[in-house]
Amino acid sequence: MHTMILSGKEILKRKDQDIIIEPFNENQVNPNSYNLKLHNELMVYEKSPLDMKENNSAKKIIIPDDGLLLDSRKLYLGRTVEYTETHNLVPMLEGRSSVGRLGLFVHVTAGFGDVGFKGYWTLEIFCVQPIKIYPSVEICQIFYHSVEGNVDPYKSGKYQGNKDIQTSMLYKDFKKDE
Repeated sequence: MHTMILSGKEILKRKDQDIIIEPFNENQVNPNSYNLKLHNELMVYEKSPLDMKENNSAKKIIIPDDGLLLDSRKLYLGRTVEYTETHNLVPMLEGRSSVGRLGLFVHVTAGFGDVGFKGYWTLEIFCVQPIKIYPSVEICQIFYHSVEGNVDPYKSGKYQGNKDIQTSMLYKDFKKDE
């Protein structure tokens, strides 16, 4: 058996079963993915340099309806408008090509989800040159891989069931070793 990416028609078929997206809009279904929108809140870390062993403090920024100019020397954490749950599939997140062609990256490394993940997706937003962004823009797409073999669903991860933007919790990994 080979793992495969679900088609848009299959996403529609599995909606409210293996795939939960709230709110759901059929206009955001693509041939093999679903577009997710950018929420109007961002977070930025308050100090530099950051420390992996620390819970680095961050402040919230609201993206006004008339847009927000992003600085190319900063990491912004955002989140999707949509809450997702994925069962029996591996969810993956990628930027939309139209967004990438403007030099805007929506995930630095964390585009890979776990079977059983429930929550909002935190986006690691970075731009190669200043760019004005807007709330509710379709910024990224979620797609789904079938999974082979028995899976222990993601339950107790650091980011499971989140309700908001999540800063890095890598510092918790260091505490496990103590």
